[in-house]
Amino acid sequence: MEPCLVAGLGNPGSRYEDTRHNLGFRVIEELCNRHRVTMRQVPGPALAGSTTAGDTEILLLAPLTYMNNSGTAVADAVARHDLPAPRVLIVVDDVALPLGAIRIRPGGSDGGHNGLASVLQEMGTSDVPRLRMGIAGAQPPSGEDLVSFVLSPFAVEEVEHVRTMIQRAADACLLFAERGLADAMNRFNTAAPSTGPFASES
Repeated sequence: MEPCLVAGLGNPGSRYEDTRHNLGFRVIEELCNRHRVTMRQVPGPALAGSTTAGDTEILLLAPLTYMNNSGTAVADAVARHDLPAPRVLIVVDDVALPLGAIRIRPGGSDGGHNGLASVLQEMGTSDVPRLRMGIAGAQPPSGEDLVSFVLSPFAVEEVEHVRTMIQRAADACLLFAERGLADAMNRFNTAAPSTGPFASES
């Protein structure tokens, strides 16, 4: 399998470290911890590292451009490594999914996610695989409340469900790298979305 890029989106800095909007960063951190990867700063700007799944090289990326400009760092990495869009996986939070659920798709709209919108614009295509991680509660917020919600930390009772979701998302990234999008979708889109308090979506 040819190399792939896994880009987790988030905002740099301690202020945003544990917020709902930084799940992409936390998946990259989980992969680094598992594989003892040390990230280094590269042009973009971004933190980058690499590991393997089987015989497949995985390039890990955490843009430092802040969420709304994530696409510049992702597009830079894609061009630098000459990767086709189908071998790029963008990991993002999603307020439209229940807490604990993950969904993998081969492409489509940005779904109102500014970071994903930036990636699609900079790459010039909507056919970029993405892994979405649910952060919604029983009544997802809208409007101005949405910004405060995604930039807030998880509640104490949500933390364990979030940890499980991050581990599953990391597993999905590894399967995507080693065996491709279809296998990752078949396994993780049909699996139970965890035991989160709002994980009722089938």
